[in-house]
Amino acid sequence: MKLIVPFSLCIVVGLIVATGCVTTTTKHAENTTTTITITPTVTTPGSGVNKTANTTSNSTSVSNLKGSLRVSISGILNPANLTVILDNETVGAVSPANPLYLITSEGNHTVMVCMDSVCEQESVMTKFGTYVTVDFSDRVKKNMKFPNPLARPDARILDYFKNGNGISVHVEFINPSKEDLMMMASVSCGYSYIDDRTSFKMGDSAKGKLLQNVKAGQRVTATLDLYFVSGRSYSFDIPAIDELTIK
Repeated sequence: MKLIVPFSLCIVVGLIVATGCVTTTTKHAENTTTTITITPTVTTPGSGVNKTANTTSNSTSVSNLKGSLRVSISGILNPANLTVILDNETVGAVSPANPLYLITSEGNHTVMVCMDSVCEQESVMTKFGTYVTVDFSDRVKKNMKFPNPLARPDARILDYFKNGNGISVHVEFINPSKEDLMMMASVSCGYSYIDDRTSFKMGDSAKGKLLQNVKAGQRVTATLDLYFVSGRSYSFDIPAIDELTIK
């Protein structure tokens, strides 16, 4: 007996089989595609390393910056070379015709110009890319006003002014020697006034002494007050140092 299978049934079965094959292939393709698209996203973190390297390089270069410093004593007639000290270290000499040029690290520094053991001091701040100039001309000229200023200790009157019924006198003591000294200056000032009781014009002088301990190679300024007798319409002379005693 023959089994007769209709042709239409074969066609349906064929279509179902074909559909199954296509579906399986499609799922496999989707898996492959997913794997390919994920792979490129792993290659991004290289730039962070470069930023770290640049930061390290900048911080190293900043720590070595230096500034320029010019030390001068222009306008001084005395041609002698004076010693220059930077941060307690001798770095050279300066003369009126030849300033001293220095290169030093950024920051605060102490500069000194010395005539033997008498030194003038200045605080400066250097900065990269700028020229800092410090001129000691006026202070050196002041030192040279003394007759033979470095040969012996001395004193002078810097300033004076009226202060009530009297005057205040600023006295500067200078010790160029290599040992500490006790220095005493006797100061006087002549003056005139109108007496309140008699209305006569009278004359007198005020005197006083100023004692000061001055360390080796240093100078100290102190103030002495001189008082006048009671009266009015005062006029006074320039005060003077009558005697300087050194112990």
